[in-house]
Amino acid sequence: MTTITRTIKATPDEIWAVLADGWLFPSWVVGASRMRDVEETWPAQGSRIHHSVGAWPLLIDDATISTGCIPGRELQMRARIWPAGEAQVRLTLTPQGGETLVEMEEDLVAGPATLVPGMLSAPPLKWRNIETLRRLAFLAEGNAR
Repeated sequence: MTTITRTIKATPDEIWAVLADGWLFPSWVVGASRMRDVEETWPAQGSRIHHSVGAWPLLIDDATISTGCIPGRELQMRARIWPAGEAQVRLTLTPQGGETLVEMEEDLVAGPATLVPGMLSAPPLKWRNIETLRRLAFLAEGNAR
């Protein structure tokens, strides 16, 4: 499992507004390249967003399902990127004055990617998630202004 934290200069509600807008997913998630559909109930537990990963012409269409949702506090997702596999992701928002500590945990849970030893898979996941939280911060902090 890879865990990354970042303090974002926005409230949990401002960050949640970005997370709850499924159409913004490729704007902050590294690797997601476009959205194809967002269920009206996103991010409620059991709802899905349908995205693509990669770059044209090598796009893979797949989906991410919400596996848990506490509005303004926590979002859990099962991200599918077949044929590579699936990852369980949890984002936790903890208020700190006018800022928010965001913790992102990701664990590869299914598919061929789980066969890669942790010491090889952890560094690229860590880099990816640092950049993901950086992008999330840009969106949330921009909305906070």
